[in-house]
Amino acid sequence: MADNRKQKLVYSLCKRLSLDPKNFSDDVKKCDIKSLCTNILKASQNGSALLSNDEVMKWISFAENFPMNSEACFQVLSGLNDELAQKSVLLGNGLKLSEADIIVFSVLHPFVIGISKSGDEKLSHILRWMDYVQSKEDLGELFERIPVEKAVFEPQVSKGAHKVDINSNAKDAEKGAKADSDANDSKNISKGSKTVDAPQVDKSSKKDADAKRVKGDKEAGQERKVPGKESIAKDDEVSVSILNIQVGLIRKAWKHPSADSLLVEEIDVGEAKIRQVVSGLAKYCSPDELVNRRVVLITNVKPGKLRDVMSEGLVLCASNEDHSIVEPLLPPEGAKLGERVSISGHEGKPEDVLNPKKKQLEKITPHLFTDENGVATYKGIPFMASAGPCTSSIPKAGIK
Repeated sequence: MADNRKQKLVYSLCKRLSLDPKNFSDDVKKCDIKSLCTNILKASQNGSALLSNDEVMKWISFAENFPMNSEACFQVLSGLNDELAQKSVLLGNGLKLSEADIIVFSVLHPFVIGISKSGDEKLSHILRWMDYVQSKEDLGELFERIPVEKAVFEPQVSKGAHKVDINSNAKDAEKGAKADSDANDSKNISKGSKTVDAPQVDKSSKKDADAKRVKGDKEAGQERKVPGKESIAKDDEVSVSILNIQVGLIRKAWKHPSADSLLVEEIDVGEAKIRQVVSGLAKYCSPDELVNRRVVLITNVKPGKLRDVMSEGLVLCASNEDHSIVEPLLPPEGAKLGERVSISGHEGKPEDVLNPKKKQLEKITPHLFTDENGVATYKGIPFMASAGPCTSSIPKAGIK
């Protein structure tokens, strides 16, 4: 690896560990990557713990052995891309960056930034991870920012219901015309007959006409039942517009006093009063990781106590299929505190307070998920703030 690449590695790792990079200037020329990283980690406060961590050493070896040959390089990157498919960071299942992330990021940066657009699609998880590192870690102007394109979404308008109505109306009209025609024929028969048996023909004709009319009404009624059921099903679906989804900032976070799986957060949504929210994030995030983190939350859920602690909102989180990775959704940079997140085609005034008895939220959450790029969506339509879409580092995840 060229000396300038080693130099960038030294500066980024020293910045992470609050060390002076000048102390390792001689090592840049005479040491390989592994030795260079080892010397820097030894000088840090937690050096012994880091060097005794097998996972840290694994990623240092990965950085040391990263090939310079383009074909071999892409094969290694493909393997790393597969490993990152179910992970947000290199170490553990949480969201916290480690020294391993900084080391591997520094080594991969010059290769990844030159990848073609065709390669972007094949290495989407690496790009997501590198974008996360460059967004969370203050690397100054040391590394050129890797551009990560966000998908543009066009909401799909379903025309199925409209077609059903048209077909149904046509059938109704056809049935009605048939019934009227039958009735008119019976009248003509009764008028044209002047024999002694005419009164009997009249009665019989009227009965036949009535029977046909009744039958026609029943058939028409049966035809109309199909769109009726669809209408009821649609009404039962509940519009996502009833949710008041807002951008917030966690000011404080601490462990729940009587529940190991819960955390308590104070969240600023631009109101005079800070909201207190209880979240089931203790297994996935530490309180320190959440402080000063921007989040997306539902603010019109009915306030209530969770294990004797009042909660006034619901932080929306993405989770992978087996729920081993869970993280709060991230609003875009530049989004204003308290602004409402919108979903195209589902505009409307939110309810003041959701009614738990109607199970409104339970009917909406099955349609919330992140796409392959980590963009939060409702039925594939992105969660949009004024500065762009809300996202997660977990692609194809459920949202609750």
